[in-house]
Amino acid sequence: MAGSALFALIDDIATVLDDVSLMTKMAAKKTAGVLGDDLALNAQQVSGVRAERELPVVWAVAKGSLKNKAILVPAALAISAFIPWAVTPLLMLGGAFLCFEGFEKLAHKYLPHEGGHHEAAASAPEETDPLAHERDKIRDAVRTDFILSAEIIAITLGTVAGAPLQQQITVLVGIALIMTAGVYGLVAGIVKLDDGGLYLLQNAGPGNFGRLKAGVGRAVLAAAPRMMRSLSVIGTVAMFMVGGGILTHGLPFAHHAIEQAATMAGEIAVIGPVLHAVTPAVLNAVFGVVAGAVVLAVVLLAQRLLKPFRKT
Repeated sequence: MAGSALFALIDDIATVLDDVSLMTKMAAKKTAGVLGDDLALNAQQVSGVRAERELPVVWAVAKGSLKNKAILVPAALAISAFIPWAVTPLLMLGGAFLCFEGFEKLAHKYLPHEGGHHEAAASAPEETDPLAHERDKIRDAVRTDFILSAEIIAITLGTVAGAPLQQQITVLVGIALIMTAGVYGLVAGIVKLDDGGLYLLQNAGPGNFGRLKAGVGRAVLAAAPRMMRSLSVIGTVAMFMVGGGILTHGLPFAHHAIEQAATMAGEIAVIGPVLHAVTPAVLNAVFGVVAGAVVLAVVLLAQRLLKPFRKT
């Protein structure tokens, strides 16, 4: 009798683990796109610090990301249980903030009015106080990670919405840990890419294999600076794509319009499949740019209107 009860318990545990594994795989597939954007954004955010401080900065941001998820997982479960209607508006606020940050970067770079002063002020800490510069980098990266983590948690929650609470918690925690380890492990690899190339070059050794290692090392050293410079552009584009995607998914008319545009593009001969895949991302990014411009305009207008009150 006791033996049959034990086997029944083991069978139940195996069933639960199988369900959790299946839901985790589904959630991982659905969040893979956000993972790519998260990787580009965070690699760009932590670039530009001193070489010997790159890994400590990545580790600090990773710890901040874990803290973000420790807040977001229970908050998402509570919101889903008590005020599920609030999930979409909160995500859209985060999306609007990402678009605002992306457009503000463009405005400070290309508009001369206050951008030059801002950039000079931003670069000064790097020269006079490297620790302050690191803290700013970490703070900005953790803040951006919060929004991207919220989207990952929301997508995962939608995947496990009909499951028992225990399975929801297990899948959410599992995805949070997997995504954090995956993103920041890759970020660490990207920022130390030049060190890997230098190691190969300095330890090439004799013979054909040594020449191969030296060639790979030189190629990596040549490619690493270009890759790091490109991360700034990729990270900004990712802000618009993610933020615009969140906003359009929360606006049914925009979401359907993008789907129709992708369907029409997919009907074009030869390049149709490629256009069908690319069109949503491009249109989401365009929507993100427009949204970022609108939010920045509102913020600047509010600052100008409130300026007299701040003086008093």
